[in-house]
This record gives sequence, structure tokens and C-alpha cells, in this order.
Amino acid sequence: MEGFFQRYLSLYRSLITTLNELLSAYELSYSLWQVIYHIKTNGPSTLVDISARYNVEKPTITRRVHRLEELQMVKQIPGKDRREKVIQLTELGDKIYQECRKKITDLEHSVMEGIAKDEQKAAFHILPKIQENLFNREGNKSE
Repeated sequence: MEGFFQRYLSLYRSLITTLNELLSAYELSYSLWQVIYHIKTNGPSTLVDISARYNVEKPTITRRVHRLEELQMVKQIPGKDRREKVIQLTELGDKIYQECRKKITDLEHSVMEGIAKDEQKAAFHILPKIQENLFNREGNKSE
């Protein structure tokens, strides 16, 4: 399946550009959205939890969280340990999540137009398997 990566990366870049345009009305980018999405999906989370989920270094997540705090979309709450920073959505963050989620869902529906439901389901199930294969490949390197 030569050329798969090129097709995927081309799609990925277009998708991120489109999402960034959609989110810009809220002073958000896709990278900031990932933090909001994670907290909404998983509840209050530590910086370590978020960085592990997206395979991004903690200082990068810290910068994203600081930006979201400036926008008053997230706030820190006490954790089990004084050093642990737990982040949760504010009311504003939850409201913006709801608005963006609807727009993103509408985008998902529009980009899937003309694609049979069984093909959509296949893609939905195949992408995580590719991610798992990449993770396993990376994990095997260090052994």
C-alpha cells in the first residue's frame, strides 16, 4: 500500500487547517481543543494524564493549559498532592466545548458525505489499529 502515509498526511494537514479555522472564532487551535476535549471526556485531569494521552511533553501541555487559563476556559483545582496540577473546565469552557463540539460534528458529517456507512465504520476502526501498530513498533524499539 505504497503512498498511504502521503495520503494520510495530506488529509491530516487539511483537516487540522480546517479545524483551526473553525476554532479560531473562539481564540482556539486544534492543540488547545485537544486539552478541552480530554478534560470534557475524562473529567478533571492532571497535566501528566493529558500529555500521556496525546504523547506530548508535559511542558507543551503546561503552555496550552496556561493559554486556556488566560481565556478562562480551564482552572486548576487541588489534587491529591500539592505538586500535582489538576485541570477542569470552567463554565465558559464547558459552554465553548458544547458550541465547538456541534460545529465539529457538523464538519464530520459534511466531510463524510458520499462515503458509504460501512466504509465510514471501516475507517473509524482501522485508524486506531494503525495507531496501536505504531505504538507497538515504537515500544519494541526500546526493548
